[in-house]
Amino acid sequence: MKTFLSTLFVATSSLLSVGAPYITEQIPTPKGEIIECGSIALLPDQKLAVSGRRGDIWIVEGAYADDLSQVKWSKFADGVHEPFGMHWKDGSLYVMQRSEYSKLTDTNADGKADLFENICDDWGVNGNYHEYNFGSPPDKDGNVWSLLCLTGSGGAGSDWRGWAMRITPEGKMIPTCSGVRSPGGVGFNAEGDAFYTDNQGTWNGSSALKWLKPGGFMGCPAGNKYHTLANLPEPPTPKDGSRILEERKKFPDTLIPPAVILPHGRLGQSPTAVITDTTAGKFGPFAGQVLIGEQTHSQVQRVDLEMVNGFYQGAAFPFLKGYSSGIVPMVIAADGTLFAGGTNRGWGSRGSQPFALERTRWTGELPFEIHSMKAQPKGFKLTFTQPVDAASASDLKSYSMKAWTYIYQKSYGSPEVDKKTPKITKATVSEDKLSVTLTIKGLVRGHVHHLMSKGVKSAAGAKLWHTDAYYTLNEIPADAVVDAK
Repeated sequence: MKTFLSTLFVATSSLLSVGAPYITEQIPTPKGEIIECGSIALLPDQKLAVSGRRGDIWIVEGAYADDLSQVKWSKFADGVHEPFGMHWKDGSLYVMQRSEYSKLTDTNADGKADLFENICDDWGVNGNYHEYNFGSPPDKDGNVWSLLCLTGSGGAGSDWRGWAMRITPEGKMIPTCSGVRSPGGVGFNAEGDAFYTDNQGTWNGSSALKWLKPGGFMGCPAGNKYHTLANLPEPPTPKDGSRILEERKKFPDTLIPPAVILPHGRLGQSPTAVITDTTAGKFGPFAGQVLIGEQTHSQVQRVDLEMVNGFYQGAAFPFLKGYSSGIVPMVIAADGTLFAGGTNRGWGSRGSQPFALERTRWTGELPFEIHSMKAQPKGFKLTFTQPVDAASASDLKSYSMKAWTYIYQKSYGSPEVDKKTPKITKATVSEDKLSVTLTIKGLVRGHVHHLMSKGVKSAAGAKLWHTDAYYTLNEIPADAVVDAK
């Protein structure tokens, strides 16, 4: 069985082989146009809407077709203010701009928006480069989430900067979560709960996927002062130089820990889009899991979430790589096509192209992977996409583990600190050979646990496509808990 192919990149409307189980193709963009993708929306009749950071919105036809040379682009609107979030509903395109949430409609059916309606603009904005605004599709209640970046990445010079808002279909803005720093995307898991990616920086030792629990504090206090605008309780003020776990003990009902930390440099460094594989297997064996875009490393990461003791946590895995620009927006269609938009202006990316629109599809080949990693009272349970070779999977030499956390501080980022080496003492293979339970001495609450499974093989003799998993252990499902010191 094939397990991996080296990245093959062809610079023009091309075939990009990310790995044997998945194929990525570059969708040609209009000649002479700069399409720095900020948003992608799925439209009826297999059309896409694609927005550029420079304010143009395009309708794309033929992006699903076998022959991508026939793709057609037509401009739907221009002059929009750096839109990072779009969706289609009832014949109109809804767009999250820096300064407002808007409804764009083509009333005379000529292919161009001619009616622009302001739904909500109840937040502040100025000329600072960093006051981005990321918007979600509607949630299960019909509300759209707005994530307001800080001013200059560390301050809050305009009203409500550093907050997550919900905007109702009627246009009412509901302040929902404080403590936001520098979002890269917002979306929902399979249960419909809201999550966003926050980037390493002040009060963020590493980038992370965070759960937007209504009323919760996401960790960065720069925008806390705006609680007075809506007569809300003041969010926590954490201690500089502490640890997330220690501050959680002070504010157990308010401070929401990162659901999954994405270790800086190890697993990207600028996470963006948050989407869930809702294709029921058409995109491969990871249905229901969260996919995260990665701008700097031009990748897609995979996240397996679970809730333990009332808080989300889980494992992050490397997944797809080799995209031709830095990924910001992603959407996944019902047929299993993943569309990813790229831009590298101002941010830089491993993908060398300044912008791109690409699609990724599953080839039908089943990769040998760790499908999920779940916390146990005395270790972790791994489930695989294929039966394992019992001899290799039960051999303790097949595994190793390290653990660490980050300083919770006002300074930018953090090194990996409080390092531990949990000891794997037993590996028990299930009867069907699809799972392995690892018994581990030295689990540490509040730490990232990096599992390496380099020696595990499938029953057919294949090596793992990816051998690394990073589990954020906010809670241990047991009575005896060892806290980080």
